[in-house]
Amino acid sequence: MTRDRLIAAAALVAAAAASQPSLAIAQTGSPPPPPAPPVGWATFTRLLDTYADSDRVVGTSALVMRDGKVVARHSYGFAEKSAGRRVDDRSIFHWGSITKTLTAISIMQLRDRGLLKLDDKVTRWVPELREIHDPYGMIDSITIRMLMSHSAGFQNPTWPWGNGEPWEPFEPTTWNQLVAMMPYEQLMFKPGSKYSYSNPGFIYLARIIEKVSGDPWQSYVQKNILSPLGLDRSYFGGTPYYLATDRSHNYYVRRDSATGRDSVIDNGADFDPGITIPNGGWNAPLDDLATYLAFLTNSPGGRLPKERYDVILKRSSLEEMWHPVVNTNGNGYGSENDWMGLSFFGMQQGGATILGHTGSQAGFRAFMYFDPVKHTAVLVAFNTTTGRSTPGARAAQKAMTEAALGLLK
Repeated sequence: MTRDRLIAAAALVAAAAASQPSLAIAQTGSPPPPPAPPVGWATFTRLLDTYADSDRVVGTSALVMRDGKVVARHSYGFAEKSAGRRVDDRSIFHWGSITKTLTAISIMQLRDRGLLKLDDKVTRWVPELREIHDPYGMIDSITIRMLMSHSAGFQNPTWPWGNGEPWEPFEPTTWNQLVAMMPYEQLMFKPGSKYSYSNPGFIYLARIIEKVSGDPWQSYVQKNILSPLGLDRSYFGGTPYYLATDRSHNYYVRRDSATGRDSVIDNGADFDPGITIPNGGWNAPLDDLATYLAFLTNSPGGRLPKERYDVILKRSSLEEMWHPVVNTNGNGYGSENDWMGLSFFGMQQGGATILGHTGSQAGFRAFMYFDPVKHTAVLVAFNTTTGRSTPGARAAQKAMTEAALGLLK
């Protein structure tokens, strides 16, 4: 084909592509109607706003999805109250422990590539764990699977060393600090025998990812999950300059012991999660999480072709992560029927299996729930943490959460 013909062909392709967005308008005379919100959406948003008011939440945002598409979204309050900047669709939140699912998917990718096994012994890659006091003589029996399911025997709460002094690091900031703590810890139960939520367990998984792949954890996740999904507004650590105007601040509500009054403290936009980024360092707007949920639910209507999903992780491996490994004894979503799979919590709700994770770090909190059979998902983020919620606020939070789960039907 001659150069002139190539140029002409390219022009025809470009013209055809440019005409696609207006095709529906040309045929019907108007753009297609937006998808209808699910039954219960108005009730949920009312309860969300009620809870936010009752617990002094500065800003919150939520969306619900079906078949990979956002069918309704709602924002309330401020991303930066002092500047009058409200939460909107571009607002960037911190997702806390939802990050753990990225770490676990990375492990499954390496497993599928034949570079490790889930029943490999963790001390093969993290020999420092032998410094932990081990009354059972079983530290070398801890497996990757146990770390992923929070059943390795580590203590909960996982950061008991701080006293809230302003000079203390937010969380351990280096690997050396974490190792230095190990002689002051002990295994709390026989590995594999029950559930106990562990943040350090996912830092140990990150060490394995780094040693097996040769990449730092952040680089590995960027190359193998974020980039293939097109999550170009997701990041770890400090906010990039070009996204700074979208970053939400985070807030604490503290009670003054002298006056008995609550005050809302602005902690600013960023904080340093340090070595704990693999267990809770993901920052992103809700739209990036929506794309991630389209992948998790294997939805055909997402912005990426389904063929891309299997490039990231084949469906059978993802479903393997959702099988119950250990009962959480009511310490997951507050239900006695809850279980932990390989980093994903599971629960029975109205005859359906609901999966997901919550997150909480600094003043940020969040949750995501999804039904992979119905291809539905709900996502909520908050930028405020209250030290002592009132009974009324706790009741409002419970009602809001139950309404959120009802959106998955």
